[in-house]
Amino acid sequence: MGCKGENMSKLRRAMDLLKEEYGVPVVDRRDDPVDSLIQVILSQNTNDTNRDRAYRSLMERFQSPGEIKEASVDDISDAISVSGLHNIKAERIKSCLKEIERMRGDLDLGFLASMDVQEAKEWLRKLPGIGPKSAAVVLNFTFGMETFPVDTHVFRVSSRLGLVPDGSTRESAYDILEDMVPGERKQEFHINLIKHGRKICRARSPRCKECVLNCICDYPEVDLC
Repeated sequence: MGCKGENMSKLRRAMDLLKEEYGVPVVDRRDDPVDSLIQVILSQNTNDTNRDRAYRSLMERFQSPGEIKEASVDDISDAISVSGLHNIKAERIKSCLKEIERMRGDLDLGFLASMDVQEAKEWLRKLPGIGPKSAAVVLNFTFGMETFPVDTHVFRVSSRLGLVPDGSTRESAYDILEDMVPGERKQEFHINLIKHGRKICRARSPRCKECVLNCICDYPEVDLC
């Protein structure tokens, strides 16, 4: 991994190449941060399709977060069974809702909008099972805050590019990338990295010869320039 200046140059090049390839994503803002938090929990260790199916099933079974909070873990788990790890997620959802109400007196996270980014992240991370990525997603996609979620695709592509040091964890990569990526491009780059990780820079059999990043990539299989 090179010096900071070289990495910033590589970062800008990667952002621009992915923007040329995938465009600027159009993202629908999530209106309710509590709903967003539930969706983030459902998305853990599964794909978007299963997350969305589980969320629809949950909302069909229960009319509000308040009803979910009062339901049994078994009933919540049954409603979200398609999401995978549904017993863990059911306990996590119920525990988060109970903790929000305990700390705030109601099930409303709108107050986070008045906090600075660091303060809001720290508050969310007090909730059961909410780590850096989950907190960053809620704040970015609900409040438009300048956070940079690092999921498995973002971590894999950024690691192969050499934007984070060898041996980095997802949590340390989150700190590095959130500091490096310009605020106004965080959401764009995050989403485009996910698209690229799913389509080209896959965990197994990455399609390096088709990759728009292959001339700036540190991945051992890349020798294409």
